[in-house]
Amino acid sequence: MSGSNRRELLKKIQELEFAAVELNLYLDNHPECQRALADYNRFTEKLINLKNAYEARYGPLTHFGNTPSQYPWQWVDGPWPWEED
Repeated sequence: MSGSNRRELLKKIQELEFAAVELNLYLDNHPECQRALADYNRFTEKLINLKNAYEARYGPLTHFGNTPSQYPWQWVDGPWPWEED
């Protein structure tokens, strides 16, 4: 995949993370809102799938116990998720 596709995938992940955080904050104040909860769960499922796809192609997005690493240790290999190719 090209660097452009990598950036597009990362942008979609960032958009879904933003939506998930906003819905999480909303649900903290409106825990009975079924629509918000359904949206949160839908966005979370999409986010998990996109993160898995990204990590399968480009390596881990985060570490510290969130993602297993293949041998050899790859976390220090570039580019970092926020860097250009």
